[in-house]
Amino acid sequence: MAERVVTIASAVGLHARPAALFTQAAARQPVSVTIGKPGGEPVDARSILHVMTLAVAHGEQVVLRAVGEGSESALDELAELLSRDLDAED
Repeated sequence: MAERVVTIASAVGLHARPAALFTQAAARQPVSVTIGKPGGEPVDARSILHVMTLAVAHGEQVVLRAVGEGSESALDELAELLSRDLDAED
């Protein structure tokens, strides 16, 4: 199982537009990805409703996990996405 711990860079946290961009990117991955707060219950990273219920704020950490061929590159892409302020981008 591949795993990444990422600090959320978006000023509004993982809500609205950043959550939508993240879940769309997760849905494009060749493997199933989960996201959760450290020590918390992980949720399907492809579900915007599940992701938004995590209520992740700016500066908080999340844990991304994936299993299978391509999981390392999938998590690299998603971690890089969360490490940017997605609300500030056009």
